[in-house]
Amino acid sequence: MEPSSFAQTLVNSSGGNPVSSLVDIVHNNLVNQQDWTRMRVHDAASSKFPRMLLSGLPPRRLYIHPDEQIEVLRAERKLGNGQRIAQPPELEWIMPMHLAETPTVSLLAAVFDSISAVPPTDEIEEIKDDSAAEEWKAWRSSRRGKRLLLAVVQDDSSVTYYFMHDGIVKPRQN
Repeated sequence: MEPSSFAQTLVNSSGGNPVSSLVDIVHNNLVNQQDWTRMRVHDAASSKFPRMLLSGLPPRRLYIHPDEQIEVLRAERKLGNGQRIAQPPELEWIMPMHLAETPTVSLLAAVFDSISAVPPTDEIEEIKDDSAAEEWKAWRSSRRGKRLLLAVVQDDSSVTYYFMHDGIVKPRQN
């Protein structure tokens, strides 16, 4: 199969490293179109990662574990008066790929083995654990399972995002 003209352009424009151009496209999309902040590039050459990754903070929380969702609803019901529990965004890992790439299980396993549950940050975040009884907090920060956002770049530079989890995750109920 012959590579697409877009893929060839990526290779030519990035000095032979198309992943670097994919990272640039995804970074640009997240910052300028999706309003992400605190973006960092994690280069495979200077770190433990098998591939270049990004990390960043979305403008709102992207994923709520199904069990956490149940616990939050119970806690909100106890609060009464229609009060809501804040759902602040969490740092996320992002792995850019091109649509023509075929990821292998060994690549995905290596990526999950190399990342922590939450991407590293330079900022010190104060973690308040007011009450151990609030079970819904068990799915936040470093206690959550490993996950990453797979950013698939098409030939027209549009980007589609999919969540990938390390291991089996209970499906969401609508």
